[in-house]
Amino acid sequence: MATPIPLWRSADAVVAMNATATGAADWQAHGVSIDTRTLQPGDMFFALEGDGADGHDYVAQALKKGAACVVVSRAIADLADTSSVLMVDNTLRALERLGIAARARSDARICAVTGSVGKTGTKEGLRHILEGQGITHASAASYNNHIGVPLTLARMPADAQFGVFEIGMNHANEIAPLTRMVQPEAAIVTTVEAVHIENFNAVEDIADAKGEIFEGLQAGGTAILNRDNVHFERLKARAGLCGAGNIVGFGHSELADARIERMSLRADASYVTATICGHDITYKLGVPGEHIVMNSLAMLACVNALGADLALAGLALAGLEPPAGRGSRIEIALGGGSFLMIDESYNANPTSMAAVMQALGNTPPGPHGRRIAVVGDMLELGDHARAGHAGLKEPILAADVDLVFACGPLMENLWDALPQRVRGAYADTSAELAPRVVEEIAPGDVVMVKGSLGSRMAQVVTALKNMGTPVTVTPQEEQEPV
Repeated sequence: MATPIPLWRSADAVVAMNATATGAADWQAHGVSIDTRTLQPGDMFFALEGDGADGHDYVAQALKKGAACVVVSRAIADLADTSSVLMVDNTLRALERLGIAARARSDARICAVTGSVGKTGTKEGLRHILEGQGITHASAASYNNHIGVPLTLARMPADAQFGVFEIGMNHANEIAPLTRMVQPEAAIVTTVEAVHIENFNAVEDIADAKGEIFEGLQAGGTAILNRDNVHFERLKARAGLCGAGNIVGFGHSELADARIERMSLRADASYVTATICGHDITYKLGVPGEHIVMNSLAMLACVNALGADLALAGLALAGLEPPAGRGSRIEIALGGGSFLMIDESYNANPTSMAAVMQALGNTPPGPHGRRIAVVGDMLELGDHARAGHAGLKEPILAADVDLVFACGPLMENLWDALPQRVRGAYADTSAELAPRVVEEIAPGDVVMVKGSLGSRMAQVVTALKNMGTPVTVTPQEEQEPV
């Protein structure tokens, strides 16, 4: 068996980070870690300092677990062996420098994804497509912030042929420094909606913050934008000012370069005929929902921009699976039958709620079954919170949902707006709501669970799983804490 190529050699890492080696160890690292709980032997360990924990407290543990080296910004007392300790001025800055060095040495075709909704699913879709065409490196889980992006860069192998990076934000001026590190040759903005609106004065400001992704775009690169979104022209202008050589719009619009010609939305898949930058393509999507169809257009436009094979990409989409907590479908066996749970518990906003309600409406229940929505608070909506929650009434009724279970003070606005016939139960918290949902579920039901991460809707998911035996579980990626 061939010896694996190291991710980083000691001499290269020391130069990249402008570090001082306290010993003479000549080590090789095969990974980069910031968390001793998931650290593997041979990883570099960065002792990052955060609000709740200081990585310097875990340096000895990292070395005991087999870390190739540890990166610190202050001396650690009582270490038996300091030969693999690297001293830097600031561990986060050192991680950034290592990420920048990884980008500089790479010949990979790189793309970056942002957007108010759908960026993780789009990133995972691109990972799935490109892995069939070459060595592909992509962000793990939702590693899209000031730590996750440089960490993902630092983990990129030198022989990667494709790179897919997710970049997120909660405030203005957060995306720009991250995209400058990534330097994508194609950048996607999935859509712009009133998400994280409490930190902005208007949705136009969110569009501007998302448009920061073009500041790192390589000269002449491709900007891929939602042609159906009202902020398309605003983003197009920003991309042009940042030196984009090609601007691709995707959507239903006849003006879109990547557009839907026909689609058939089924309970467990979608069938699409589209035109992608002059190329006709027909494909099956393994994940249902019109919102996934829209994002698949952006994926295929990106594949085209990176020079990958569009036909192979279309074939790969049939095997697409949702990221953890973002649409995984789990059939759970009960006495006398089973019910289907759709796990959308990772996050929520009014746009994504409306999209999954439409997908729920396209999912037929079993014999004598019902469509049931279990929803928790959508956070970071600011002054739009009351209307945003009450406004879910329309997509819920349009999807022919039979029962709604809701929790959280903001979801009380929806509860008050719903007609009596669809009210299942309301509770203050997901922990209080979970047993009431469990009491109601019967064979044949389709149950969709969704809410912002802070609403802890995963507790409802766990309670439903514990009702019986999962028959079919969509594989989910384990998420390492950042």
